[in-house]
Formats: sequence, structure tokens, C-alpha cells
Amino acid sequence: MTNLSTLCYIEQDGKYLMLHRIVKKNDVNKDKWIGVGGHFEADESPEECLIREVREETGYTLTSWKYRGIVTFVSGNGVTEYMSLFTADSFTGDPIACDEGKLVWVDKKEVFRLNIWEGDKIFFRLLEETDAFFSLKLVYDGNSRLVSAALNGKEMELPDGRES
Repeated sequence: MTNLSTLCYIEQDGKYLMLHRIVKKNDVNKDKWIGVGGHFEADESPEECLIREVREETGYTLTSWKYRGIVTFVSGNGVTEYMSLFTADSFTGDPIACDEGKLVWVDKKEVFRLNIWEGDKIFFRLLEETDAFFSLKLVYDGNSRLVSAALNGKEMELPDGRES
């Protein structure tokens, strides 16, 4: 099975808007901290999905964003997801309660202390270190353990120092 999705990290005053996924019962992201976004609807472009999902989850209308990369997630459970990764630095509107969890502005230096996916640590580092568009492939073992990662087609070291 293949899924298409977007994920956005909205930035303001050295912080990211993070979503603590604590609401849904059968949520692959249960208790994790992630950005905002979601799955494509029929005929949407990545940008259209981004704008719609951010508005639905936060109440904000993005006015400035950047397409940062494509992340290929291989779950190990027969699902592959192609996620368009964005950052945004300008928006209008008033915040709303999110029905998927709690939205919190988190200092960028504190993000690594949160309960985030191991692979997210890689793309957070890439977001900070480069402005270049990247392709990141993250392969999990079906039990939430990252087993390999490749950046722009080249195998890379995992966040915990293991070779992929």
C-alpha cells in the first residue's frame, strides 16, 4: 500500500509548532510529537494538501512556505508513505483546537528531547543544516525501529550511531 502526505513545521521566534498526538486510539503516531499535515485528497498537489491540512489542524492560513524535501517512509508493515516535507514562516488567522492532539510552540533546541520518531531526528537536522531540497528514505522494521536511512540515494549513519 502507498500513501501520499504532507508534513509542515511552522516556525516562529526560534520555535516550531508541534502536535502532540494524544487523541486518536489507533494512531501510528500515538504519544509522538510531529508537525502538522496529513494525507492528500483526490487531485491535490503537495501545496494544496499542505494549505488545507494546516488550516484544518491549526486554524492558520499559510502565507509563506518552502518545500524542503521528500521523505519516503517504509514501515516494515507493507505500507510505504511518500511525505512532502515543508517549513513555513508566515501565516494569518487565529489558532483553533486540533482534534488530533495538542498544539504547542516548542523551542527548536528542545525538539530532540521530545518523543519523536528516530527518523525525524534526521530530517530535523537536515532542516537546520541545509536549504537544499533533499530526498530521505527511512526504513523501519515494522516495530517502530529505524533500520536504515539514505539521503539522496546514499546510505547514512542512523541517529544512534548505527550504520544503516
